[in-house]
Amino acid sequence: MRFHSRASRSLASVLALLLIVPSAVSAQTQNRVNRSAVAADAAAAEVPWLYRDSDVPQDKEWKFGELANGMRYVVRQNGVPPGQVSIRIRMDVGSLHERDHEQGYAHLLEHLVFRQSKYLGQGQAIPTWQRLGATFGSDTNAETSPISTTFKLDLPNVTAASLEESFKLLSGMMIAPVLSERNVRAEVPIVLAEKRERGGTAARVAEATQKTLFAGQRMAIRSVIGTDATLKAANQARVRAFHARWYRPERAVVIAVGDADPALMASLIEKYFADWPVTGPAEPAPDFGDPVAPAGADPANPVGETGVIVEPDLPRGVNYAVMRPWRPVKDTIVYNQGIMIDSLAQAIINRRLEARARGGGSFLFAQVNQEKLNRSTDATFVSITPLTEDWKQALTDVRAVIADAMAEPPTEEEIAREVAEFSVAFESGVEQRRLLAGSKLADDMVTALDINETIASPETVLSIFRQSVPLFTPQAVLEHTRKLFTGAVIRSTLLTPKAGEADAAALKLALAEPVVADGKARLDSKPISFADLPPLGDPGAIKADVATGVLGIDQVELANGVKALLWPSTDEPGRLTVKVRWGAGFRAFRPEDAAYITLGDMALVGSGQGSLGQEQLDRISTGRKMGFDFEIKDSAFQFSADTRPADLADQLYLFAARFAQPRWDAAPVLRAKAAARLQYESYAASPQGVWQRDGRSLQRGGDARFRVPTPAEVEAATPEGFRQVWQPLLEQGPIEIQLFGDFDRNEALAALQKTFGALPKRAPLPSTLQPPRFAELPASTTPVVLTHRGDPTQAAAFVTWPTGGGMAGITESRKLEILANLFQNRLMLAMREKLGAAYAPQVSNSWPEDLENGGGLMALAQLQPAAVPMFLQTADEIAANLIARPPSADELERVTEPLRQQITRASTSSAFFMYQLEGATEDPRKLGAIRSILPDYTRTTPAEMQALARKYLVRGKSWRVAILPESAPATAGGRSSGAEGR
Repeated sequence: MRFHSRASRSLASVLALLLIVPSAVSAQTQNRVNRSAVAADAAAAEVPWLYRDSDVPQDKEWKFGELANGMRYVVRQNGVPPGQVSIRIRMDVGSLHERDHEQGYAHLLEHLVFRQSKYLGQGQAIPTWQRLGATFGSDTNAETSPISTTFKLDLPNVTAASLEESFKLLSGMMIAPVLSERNVRAEVPIVLAEKRERGGTAARVAEATQKTLFAGQRMAIRSVIGTDATLKAANQARVRAFHARWYRPERAVVIAVGDADPALMASLIEKYFADWPVTGPAEPAPDFGDPVAPAGADPANPVGETGVIVEPDLPRGVNYAVMRPWRPVKDTIVYNQGIMIDSLAQAIINRRLEARARGGGSFLFAQVNQEKLNRSTDATFVSITPLTEDWKQALTDVRAVIADAMAEPPTEEEIAREVAEFSVAFESGVEQRRLLAGSKLADDMVTALDINETIASPETVLSIFRQSVPLFTPQAVLEHTRKLFTGAVIRSTLLTPKAGEADAAALKLALAEPVVADGKARLDSKPISFADLPPLGDPGAIKADVATGVLGIDQVELANGVKALLWPSTDEPGRLTVKVRWGAGFRAFRPEDAAYITLGDMALVGSGQGSLGQEQLDRISTGRKMGFDFEIKDSAFQFSADTRPADLADQLYLFAARFAQPRWDAAPVLRAKAAARLQYESYAASPQGVWQRDGRSLQRGGDARFRVPTPAEVEAATPEGFRQVWQPLLEQGPIEIQLFGDFDRNEALAALQKTFGALPKRAPLPSTLQPPRFAELPASTTPVVLTHRGDPTQAAAFVTWPTGGGMAGITESRKLEILANLFQNRLMLAMREKLGAAYAPQVSNSWPEDLENGGGLMALAQLQPAAVPMFLQTADEIAANLIARPPSADELERVTEPLRQQITRASTSSAFFMYQLEGATEDPRKLGAIRSILPDYTRTTPAEMQALARKYLVRGKSWRVAILPESAPATAGGRSSGAEGR
């Protein structure tokens, strides 16, 4: 049962914050649709194809159909966001279907269908979708997995004509791509570039892990990306044979969800896919294989294949899997009740493991997760990050916690705690069902097909859950726990930075050793009530309450100076976001505070408040929809949370108590220190990691506050030093609160008065603030060279043209976004389509609104080391061309129309306006700037773009960075920098 309000196994809520308006297409077309031609509306008593052999109640909003050629489809009307239709075409073919000489063909074919097809000329797919308002890479995309290939289109501003054109184009791509020798030869270098960019250390670890865990199965020998040899050997005959064998109508499902009449969508699917021919008998899928224990394995503890992976720049990690054969299931209510008990058992174990890690155990992190993976296994995976070199102790300690869960049932209190968490998740799904984005619904249907299960409405999920609660007994959880850790074979890998530390035999022996059940991690699960917590002080008075004149947003000021922006709206039922912005952000730190900046990002929230430590903070929010995210920005700090109306008052208390009653527990700081130390060396393993480690500091003239601290700096940090740095920061600077969403205004005001209104007046920001430094690298055509210790075939290059910052130039910053998109299209065409040198070159525009400088237009790409000079030259040529000649009207339209659609869709969400108005109580110009967003981003001229290019894209004003492998630092002809580290 795939319930579309959240991932069915992880319960992770991913809901779009978008409003609903009447359908943009249905009113125009409903009288012109021939209903009799629509199979989805046939009044047959037949069960829809997804629900056959299932007693899960059908979600009636989905309309199902099946064509005579065997192709299936499903459509659904949805107005989130307005005017958009999301189309997915799932082909039941992935890397596991490939023959030995075809490795990588499923993914290669995913690329080729975009290159040329029946209705699309050579290289016309991207510009065609752009003219329809779809952004390449986000609105138009595709992905290949071991078992399927899915093509994605989110079509904005949909009309009857654009919808028909889209189905027509997509049908040509699936049924009749032009698989010529020329196209194969053109696309293979792009796929090899993608393989290189996604390769390196992480890919080696993933491949080695896959080979061990799936030994003897097809998954062990089939990488989705393929091999260099098989890709280079690809030709039109082989690719055409693969397409003919697997791109058949009976292996296809077309999904369409959005702001259009379902009957219209179904009729168009029939019109363009009904003549997909069935040629010859279908070839059955190959046998993916079963996990099998080696001969002589202990049936009680069937440890099989193990492997040790040595990567000097990565932290230690132990993974093991209790593996069972994958088999299709009948997706019934009883089956799903069992899945719920499985999820409950895992949640209890994971909470116990987290408690052990927080308490200073032998591991930094450990988690269990049951998953049915790629129709190859039903496995329970255990992942462990040891704190020290003693990986055996960490493995033993985790296994001991699991052994206890298998030996004794959980308490009623532990079960009740997890049931309360599940309940609030499922209830939120019902409350927020109107906010479900069509793209999310379409993707959930794809996942349901991947896992061979049905899909259910949020109401059905909640109903089944509530009916099932009496089944969640300690004994039932115990029995399911035992089944989760019983399987045909146990396989494991150890990742270590130290060669010779262990071998496969040592790992196998460690897994086979008996452990003593450890019940010390069982938690006190008695609830804590907010009603038992002391007030933060006397409620504060409201000093001012005025309308901003923007939408329905009001600004409230409390007597102590705290300000709030309130936008109550019933358009987002059950959805409420709270942001608390305060202080000076990075400006408040000294250069020597680098370690405490990183540790604060990890540990400030966990260090507790008042009488509540980290565990108590978890317990007090049990069964509540509450959060506590933290972010350090250039000019402010920010707490944020998604909550719901019933929990708003307590969410505000939780945030305000962090200022009123800070607590400084040492354990979260010590754990954060361990995490920072373990992570540091991994930055050197790839060009991306080096940029993440050094890039922000480099962009800011070597400002140490933006540098990842070294292990020695982290080691020198102390809990006492942590408090000395962070306590003053909690006490100074104005506080701004944003409340946007579904809430009662009077109740929210009362809660604000009792919480933030009760705080003492804030200390002003100190006069010694140090804004970030920017653009201090000398402009030069010679790049600064950094080095990495990863794959010698990987490099990266960056060119930055400094621009500006501040609200006074906000309109120009938005015009620069148009220029960046023009640059992006040209860079993609040159580096990917023509040269095959980079898979996904990017151009980005930044403009800090709260700082007076620091913006830049940056072009970047991941490359082979030898291609770095080519990239730098190409970027300069594009910049020079934009200076010399204005873009054509068509080229400009292919940028501004997707931008128009992005903004139009985003602006149906309160989250969009929250982001735009962060800091507006201190800088009212942000309120006025809201009104000009759409014209600023979409109205321009070729001449205006040329003028911007002449102002900023001057070669002598840019600076550049190359990140090369240590073995070849001179390839880019640059000068080395001391920014790299170990």
